[in-house]
Amino acid sequence: MIKPLADRVLIEPQEAQVKTAAGIYIPDTAKEKPQQGKVIAAGPGKKDEPMEVKAGDVVLYGKYSGTEVTVEDKKYLIVKQSDILAIL
Repeated sequence: MIKPLADRVLIEPQEAQVKTAAGIYIPDTAKEKPQQGKVIAAGPGKKDEPMEVKAGDVVLYGKYSGTEVTVEDKKYLIVKQSDILAIL
């Protein structure tokens, strides 16, 4: 498994919504990039900045932040702790 370093966080993005509340299906081309996900692992933090998130937290992150990685056909996102906007 991937072990993030310093203030990095490994997030498993939630799937984009496929159907609206009214029951209309959204095509792949119109789906927005997900901004919410589950923390899989977190680094130890920096000396002057301790980690505030931990594995299992559901977080909201910036739309274009982080680096996408694929491990064993699963997509993950590695972001800095400062790119996380909120813990849900």
